[in-house]
Amino acid sequence: MSSGLHRSSSAASKNALPPQELLDDLCSRFVLNVPKEDQQSFERILFLVEYAHWFYEDNSVEKNPSLKSLTLKEFTTLLFNNCDVLKPYVAHIDDIFKDFTSYKVRVPVTGAIILDETYERCLLVKGWKGTSWSFPRGKKNKDEEDHNCAIREVMEETGFDFSKLLNKDDYIEMIFGQQRVRLYIVAGVKDDTAFAPLTKKEISEIAWHRLDELHPASDDVISRATTGLKLYMIQTSFVDL
Repeated sequence: MSSGLHRSSSAASKNALPPQELLDDLCSRFVLNVPKEDQQSFERILFLVEYAHWFYEDNSVEKNPSLKSLTLKEFTTLLFNNCDVLKPYVAHIDDIFKDFTSYKVRVPVTGAIILDETYERCLLVKGWKGTSWSFPRGKKNKDEEDHNCAIREVMEETGFDFSKLLNKDDYIEMIFGQQRVRLYIVAGVKDDTAFAPLTKKEISEIAWHRLDELHPASDDVISRATTGLKLYMIQTSFVDL
């Protein structure tokens, strides 16, 4: 019986909402102390809130296991209700979040197709919670050049800096829905290169995969390779190099 009570207590201990002091700190650090131009639209503000959410999950929750892990929507609602500068818009939070979600899928994405020295294998990453493999890539920041975004995102997801191997004119570009995806071709990377993500809880695996085994069954956003491997944002044109 004591064992059952212990499990119940342990589960309950992980459900504490962030205290006001922590919310004030997150609001001040990520929303208030930024250039005014980043506060001019709800899209930009929600990106700032998303950064605050990442920090909360990766740092606050990790250091204090009693804190509850929150979805972005839950965290956004909490911050809007507790941050003075955001409180006036609480009544519109559902519409603001819905518009932000729609906006995010239109933000351009860049990354890299990293090939080994034989040109027969490419580097793929697998998300922290998902089961799909994809090329290392991510969304562009405001006013960020495509190639700089690709360098930054690949570095964050793999720990590999390909800037010295970059040819800015050597890339493949496709449109997925309303989202432009540009992947730079980076060839000749040694297969014993040490890869490790720099960000927490974003990438679970990094591995080389043979190009001839990656042909997707369709050009849908999520598809299957001929080997059964689950792929994300990998089209036939990306592997027919």
